[in-house]
Parts: sequence; structure tokens; C-alpha cells
Amino acid sequence: MYDLLIRNGTVIDGSGDERQVSDIAVKDGMIVRIGSVSPSDAREVVDADGLVVSPGFIDPHTHYDAQLFWDHTASPSPYHGVTTVIGGLCGFTLQPMTPESARYIVPMLSQVEDIPLVSLEAGVPCDWNGFGQFRDRLAGRTAINCGFSTGHSAIRRMVMGERATQGHASAQDVERMQVLLASALEEGALGFSTSNSPTHNDHTGGPVPSRFASPEEFVALAEICRHYEGSSVEIQPGLLFDEDTARLMSDMSLASERVVTWNAQFTSTLDQGERDTVARQLSMSDYARERGGDVVGLTVPITANAHFDLARGGVFDIIPGWDRLFRLSRTERLSALGDPVFRAYLRDCAFAPAAQALQIVRQLMDRDFVMVERGHHAMTRRFEGRTIGEAADELGCDPLDALFDLALADGLETLFTFIDVGEDAETYRFRLGLWRDDRLCVGGSDAGAHVETIDTFGYFTRMLERPVRQHSVLSLEECVHHITQAPARFLGLKRRGTLREGWHADITVFDPSTVARHALQSRADLPGGAHRLYAEADGICHVFVNGSMVIDHGRYTGAVPGSFLTRGKDTRTVNRMGSRDAAMSG
Repeated sequence: MYDLLIRNGTVIDGSGDERQVSDIAVKDGMIVRIGSVSPSDAREVVDADGLVVSPGFIDPHTHYDAQLFWDHTASPSPYHGVTTVIGGLCGFTLQPMTPESARYIVPMLSQVEDIPLVSLEAGVPCDWNGFGQFRDRLAGRTAINCGFSTGHSAIRRMVMGERATQGHASAQDVERMQVLLASALEEGALGFSTSNSPTHNDHTGGPVPSRFASPEEFVALAEICRHYEGSSVEIQPGLLFDEDTARLMSDMSLASERVVTWNAQFTSTLDQGERDTVARQLSMSDYARERGGDVVGLTVPITANAHFDLARGGVFDIIPGWDRLFRLSRTERLSALGDPVFRAYLRDCAFAPAAQALQIVRQLMDRDFVMVERGHHAMTRRFEGRTIGEAADELGCDPLDALFDLALADGLETLFTFIDVGEDAETYRFRLGLWRDDRLCVGGSDAGAHVETIDTFGYFTRMLERPVRQHSVLSLEECVHHITQAPARFLGLKRRGTLREGWHADITVFDPSTVARHALQSRADLPGGAHRLYAEADGICHVFVNGSMVIDHGRYTGAVPGSFLTRGKDTRTVNRMGSRDAAMSG
């Protein structure tokens, strides 16, 4: 007797092969038959006539490390068909920790990943030390599958204390960090994650611990992964993607004998500057492969509509030199923005050649690309939905002064965003070339982080809606492949990402004629009453995790069948993405 039978569905198995109408039978959390099955042979029968039955969607880059403690569904991910999420990335993790290091790590995480501190303090107990204790707090308590790497900044702070943000580590410090990382890997951590991105600053306004590491420290820690089957190495690199970046990632790949993955490549305007940036990013893989290693990035498949202000600094802190502004208290920041001399300094930083070499800085300084999303004062509210250029013309000043003046009028709370671009057929055709490039993999949602500033958590349903149904840029079979089998191979997941007999029954059933992301809204449902951006989906009919239904037509069933994924047991080593078939076995 089967536990579950999904009947008459149009099966798209994740491989990219053509669809077929078939039944899928499940027992003990595994797919045991794909073919004709009698309904009388199953305890639970789901009729999927007219619906697509696909593998559960896989999100390879999230920051659900904290949220899962107060929300075991990892919402809204499963409402978009997601059955597996990976966290513990960019070096920002809640393990390993001591009570002393937690006093730094928690506010640092709040700042760098834009998670309200009140929510972290109210919702995360922080009563563990090593990875194993962290694992034990979540295992068996989540609606979907989750796995986590161990972060460089947490390791460095635990070993070096306050010295972690003061300079290079000694040889003894590095050895102790290696021991801590090895311990986490032995206890099931999926790998090592880190960052040397200049956008990553802590709650004091200074660089996070990993940014003080020497190239030798990065490589020494990556090398530890070589000794642990199924482990991975991930980095958030600097913005320039220059030869130093290429050398560092290549050296980490060679030392670890692993693919080094990075986050993330964005595409929106298709201007020449953006195309040049994409080419430079892809060259990182070429550099590594020429030397016997491999580097693969995540490409965000939709336009990432950022929402940002001068109170928190997210996005604006990308501008080199503007860290001086965000080191100031809010009162000091208001005073500085009213000072013509300080404004001149900020202007010089923003328009310096090094800053203008960065695509996102050019966009931030574009009078017709940034607009006012929400104001609070009467003066700012009248510009809602209008560009900074329009505000500047009406106020009789240049766009940067207009931005500063609006922020001052609202006590820094004016919310800005980019105009809506990049959702047209031409941009999706360009993105499709990136999705098919083995130097990239679809991903980079950052779900669970940047909770009031980034809305990419629902890219799965947006992909099924826009490039497939609306623009007819790619087939439904290929789209499903890019959000199931492809990320499973990228991550080295065992027996997930494809509908195949003997594989885990992570299954999403959806209506291809209606699947879409809902309109964005703000919800005050985080611990402490904090807000987050949120959107559910249309057309996601059923979501099964390890054979148990967790979402039934937009309703959470209360089930917690998710597996806590551990290195080796659930993953295999991925050491070259050019031979992806190797990651499919077993």
C-alpha cells in the first residue's frame, strides 16, 4: 500500500525532458513508482488532472538561519513551491558562537542582512555553541528541508574576540579557526562561507570580521573542506571582479578541490556597462578553469527591486567612501547631510572613477532610475512614484541634493527604489543565455534577509509567469529544470531535484495557466512587531516535502516533515560544474 498517489498529472521531471501524463506513487517519503497506479493501492490520493507535477523547487542561497526559529515554515518560500533551502552563507551564521561572541554576531547579522534586531533578540534563543547544537535545535521542526554552512565571520569572532575586526590573524589564530571549521563540518555543516565584499559592514559601521582576513587565511580555511566529502565553499566577493578577486577564488578552489560559488549576478538594464560587468564576472570562471579549479556564480533570474533609505544604509553603503556616513549615529548623520562640505565629500565619492565603475552606483546616481517609493512628510509624499530627477527639477537643485533633502525632511526614513525595468521579453532572452551558461546557476534570492528591502524570494513563481507564460521565452520544461535539477547539481544534493524512482518525494503541483507571484505587501508579523516585505502566490496547488503535504492551495497544513540536510549524508562533492552529470548519481 502506497502512502500517497498523485494521479493524472502532467509530469515534468526536472531534467528538461518533455512532459508526460503519469501517476506518481510515494512510500516512506520516497518516490517508488512513476507510471500507471490504481487509486485503490494508496492511502491518500491527489488528483492532478490538468496540473503540472514537478520536483520541489530548490533555493540555493537564503538566510533563513534566524527565521526558522520563529517560523518553521520559512515563509513565504513554500507558498512559492520551494521544498529545500540552503543558508549559512556569505560568512554570516549563528554558529559557532559563545555568549560573548553572540553579543557581536547578532547585531552584526541584523545590520549586514537587514533583519530587525528586535526580531533577532526576541525570536532567536542563541543558547548553543557549536554547529551540532544549532542543528539539534532545528532538526525535525521545519516544514521544508534546510541545510547550512558555517560562516567565516562567526568563526573569526569566536577565535579572536574583538581582534577579529582589528587586523590580520596570527598563524595560531588561523589554526584555531581551522579546528573550529573542521568541527562544524564533522557535525554536518554543508561547508565554509565567507565574504570580502566592501558592502558588508557591521552595526558599528566598520567591516565585518571576514573582511580583515588575508588571502592566505581565506585559502587556509577553504583547504579544510578538501578533507570532508560533500562539503562546499562559498564567497561574496568584492564588487570589481578584478584579477585579485579571480586569483583569490581560484586559489580557494584549488586548495579545497571544490567549486567555489559566489553570490550574485544581476541583470536589469542591458546597457553596455551592465554587459561589460557580466563579461567580467564570467571571466572569474575562465580564470579558475584555466588553472584547474572552478568558480560558479548565482544569477538572479528576475529584476531585484531594492527598497532602500538612508536610515539603514542598505544599497547606499555600496558606494565606496560612504561608510563614513553610516558610521555616524542617526543624529550625527542628519547633521552631516545638512553640511555642504560633507555633502561635497559624498558627491566626490559617488562620482569617483572607482565608484562609477560599479553598475549599481551608476544606477543610484541616475536621475531617471531612482524614484521615491514612500514619503512621510507632506513635502516628500508629493513625490511618491516620481523619479529623483523630477523631484530635483521641481526643487530647483541637482538629483543628489534632492535625494538628501527628501531624506532630511523624513528623518532619513524616505524610502527609495528603482524604476521597474528588466521584466520585458528582451531582458529575459538575455538572461536565458546566462541560465544556460555553466559558469552560472539560477539562484540568489537572499530569502530571510533584507526583509524590508529586497523582494526576490518569489523568483520561482515569477519565472513561471513572466518568461514562460507571458513572454514565451523558454519552455516550461526548461524553466522547471533551472529551479529544480540545476540547483540540486550545483549544490551536490543527493536524490533531490528530479522526479525519479528511489528519490526523495519533494514535489510541487501547480497550475501553469495561473501560477504567478502575488503583489508585494508589507506585513508586521516578525517578532517584536517588525515589518517585512511579503508575497504569496497563485497557482501553487500542493507542495509535498518528503512525501507529506505542507501546502494545500495556499494553506499551510501544519506538517513538519523537512529534513535537516547534513554534509556527506545528503550531499556529494562538486568539484567541476563542467561535468554536471557526475552530480546526478546516487
